[in-house]
Amino acid sequence: MFGTSGIRGPVGDVVTAELALAVGRAVGVDAERVVVGRDPRESGLVLVDALAAGLREVGTDVIDLGGAATPTVARGVEWYDADAGVAVTASHNPAEDNGLKLWQPSGQAFDEGMRATVEERVRGDEFDLRPWNGLGTRTAAADADARHVEALSDAVSIETPLSVVVDLGNGAGGVTIDALLEQGCTVETFNAQPDGRFPGRPSEPNEETLSSLCALVGASDADLGVAHDGDADRMVAVDETGAFVPKDALLALLAVESAASGERVAFPVDTSLAVEDYLAEHGVGAERTPVGDIYVAEALGGDVTFGGEPSGAWIWPEQTLCPDGPLAALRLAELAAERPLSERVADVPSYPIRRASVEVADKRATMDDVRERVTARYDDVTTLDGVRVDLGDAWFLLRASGTQPLVRITAEARDEERTEEVFEEARELL
Repeated sequence: MFGTSGIRGPVGDVVTAELALAVGRAVGVDAERVVVGRDPRESGLVLVDALAAGLREVGTDVIDLGGAATPTVARGVEWYDADAGVAVTASHNPAEDNGLKLWQPSGQAFDEGMRATVEERVRGDEFDLRPWNGLGTRTAAADADARHVEALSDAVSIETPLSVVVDLGNGAGGVTIDALLEQGCTVETFNAQPDGRFPGRPSEPNEETLSSLCALVGASDADLGVAHDGDADRMVAVDETGAFVPKDALLALLAVESAASGERVAFPVDTSLAVEDYLAEHGVGAERTPVGDIYVAEALGGDVTFGGEPSGAWIWPEQTLCPDGPLAALRLAELAAERPLSERVADVPSYPIRRASVEVADKRATMDDVRERVTARYDDVTTLDGVRVDLGDAWFLLRASGTQPLVRITAEARDEERTEEVFEEARELL
């Protein structure tokens, strides 16, 4: 039922009001108060009502933020002294999907054990439903966005105000606009009207979907462009020349600015060698995790002071353990105010990387066989998520897709010829 980012799928098929009702009941078993919010998808109105009904049926009070970014919901668990939070969103998925993301008071997503408990309760369908005079309450909270803006203002100080173009992708990230204005920046908005059909562009922000943002920034005197997905837990960027900032380079830049020499940062096993090389230049270590921001968050603490995924999820644990797109946008603006982003990106190495997907009949059996063969042949093998082989001057990863009958191949080296050689080695193994 749960993927690495909660429950997600087509509305009316995988994700239904019946499911939201059951999840509400299951989460409410351990909670006196739960914060809920949703992205702009029309289906979210139905799902939030069903979710709230399930929570209230087991006696749990509901704090309803209405339309809100996922990081606002996650932060809201602590703000409103709640026991959990649920964001009704399908994040960067297309308009026909929706889903449920569950959050702890720390801002961290429900861990594997907590998700398993909720799923077991949903499948068991046995709940202590309260009588008419024992139902939980439902209260609207209108100050959540203002609280988020205040938190961002406390975390960031932009000494030289910038001109920033913000592409919300018709999603829920309006907090970014308010926070930039609070810092004295000039802001031009793009696809800023919340609309769950995502008419301006697809919800996922990447180089292909942000061509209009790149063109606008490049043709103007803007210092920076930032973009979010539907629920604003992701942030990607365009530099002042209108060039899309490679996501690995963005990870490297944010990591070095967020970790002191001798500290470490967490990122997934499929992250580029360029990140590790750039961090090493600055005395910062690396902690690799399975793919998924939930696993990045779990690795944070102690000397691991920042976590990120090249997908656009960035986590500063001193603020929240939820990926916070608005916070990332403000932190990046802070850097761009000190030195142009294009110059910073030029400092980060870039290596050729090859990716492909191979359809298989049984991905679990295939990966079991791959794991056995690889561990017998190579010395430096990591099985955190799939099978990653470190060859010193190169690496490759064989990893089963979480949602499709595919095994994905990723290979990288510091030059094109070696990358091709390692990629063919990995494909032959598969």
